[in-house]
Amino acid sequence: MPIERLAVNASPLIALFRSGQAEILPALCPHLVVPDAVWCEVTAGGHEDTAASGLAEVDWLIHLADEPVGPVVQAWDLGAGESAVLSYVHTHQEYMAVLDDTAARRCARALNLRVIGTGGLLVMAKREGIIPSVTDVLERLKTAGLWLTPKIERVLLKSAHEKFK
Repeated sequence: MPIERLAVNASPLIALFRSGQAEILPALCPHLVVPDAVWCEVTAGGHEDTAASGLAEVDWLIHLADEPVGPVVQAWDLGAGESAVLSYVHTHQEYMAVLDDTAARRCARALNLRVIGTGGLLVMAKREGIIPSVTDVLERLKTAGLWLTPKIERVLLKSAHEKFK
């Protein structure tokens, strides 16, 4: 089942751009939004950074003006990007949040918001025939700085019907 609308946080964007895998996002989802707090976090590295320059060049992401973070999200004391994504998804529940941060994912679950991580996107991309192997893309993402516990990696690979090395 394809995903229709995603609100994406900085760490998934950074990992996907730096690993050369960002095109997975528009292939998976026709409507992608990035709150300004996330945009600023990704582009803070300047044009020398692959993620910053990549984000500035694509036309498949909608750069949103930040909205005030709602008190129910603000109470979790998360980072600015995570708070902006979760607040947006809280008020636009047709969206799913793309977050890797553990505390932000806990907040999303507590608020009954739909959430997926970078690894979950890869499993979906394989199921949709966008990528042939989760293992290969995960290796590139880890080289680009994405951190996963061995347990999470095992779960992702099992979900993709691939073997953990």
